[in-house]
Amino acid sequence: MAKVLVTGGAGYIGSHTIVDLMQHGFEVVCIDNFLNSTPESLARIEKITGKPVVHYNVDLCDKAATAKVFEQEKSISGIIHFAALKSVPDSVKRPLVYYKNNLISLLNLLELSNEFGVEQFVFSSSCSVYGNTTDLPVTESTSFGKAESPYAHTKQMGEEIILTNATVTDTKFILLRYFNPVGAHTSGFLGEENTDQITAIVPRITGTAIGKFEKFTVFGTDYPTRDGSCIRDYVHVMDIADAHTKAIQYLQSGASTIKVETFNLGTGNGVSVLEAIQSFERVSGQKLNYTLGARREGDVVAIYANNQLAQQKLNWRAQYSLDDMMRTAWVWEQQLHKK
Repeated sequence: MAKVLVTGGAGYIGSHTIVDLMQHGFEVVCIDNFLNSTPESLARIEKITGKPVVHYNVDLCDKAATAKVFEQEKSISGIIHFAALKSVPDSVKRPLVYYKNNLISLLNLLELSNEFGVEQFVFSSSCSVYGNTTDLPVTESTSFGKAESPYAHTKQMGEEIILTNATVTDTKFILLRYFNPVGAHTSGFLGEENTDQITAIVPRITGTAIGKFEKFTVFGTDYPTRDGSCIRDYVHVMDIADAHTKAIQYLQSGASTIKVETFNLGTGNGVSVLEAIQSFERVSGQKLNYTLGARREGDVVAIYANNQLAQQKLNWRAQYSLDDMMRTAWVWEQQLHKK
């Protein structure tokens, strides 16, 4: 099978995608500098798949070091680009860090893709490109709204850079706009690293339940939603991983007749923060210690996907329910706690 370079492969979504790629017979090369990940993820991948991960500890903003990977690993046919800083609140505090890291790394990869003749490129985008849209559920043709955070702006800019670059290269691209990836591998061996700095909702919920955090805060209870809290489209990380494998297979098959295609990855169901808490309490049998707080800068009110295009072209469908997401995340949190 083809050789695929996965950047940010030790991260949350990247590690689950490497597992899925390996289980579908792909040869995988990983680049990750462990800025927001851990080498333990690679050991966990090996535990699940029974195969070691070829890995390079390289900062993608260092083009010369990245080029050496391409020189060493001959015949890379596809790239899945996850590596990026992704915290919305942190991007509000440190915007230039996010612009520099997320955009320079992408520019370097695109230049090297052109130089080394990479045929397929899958870009990790985000539903945040739509901004505070009132067009729900969003489709791939929904116009970009004002970016609510520097992080979101880097994803908008990244997509625009790819669209422009696609006019002067033979590479074909897929932009995958995920909604809110959550949950963990069903083995219980792989999930999202839960550090003190993490801001994602599900690790904060499970971390609070295990005693890592004192309490969980619901940011905003006066939004124009059914219970006043933000609404998101939560999708299991293993469903997201499956979509990346399908995207590479789709590009390899020659079914894509245009240079850049875009797909939403979400379940199509909007879930409020309070409803997510209720799901966790249901599957864990625990009452969560949470408080109601003020709105958080950078958050959009509500967003959920129309995923029909991914169903039609990639033959992708979300397989896991909200309770599945919470259950696997809770098993993973308990594994971390035992360790």
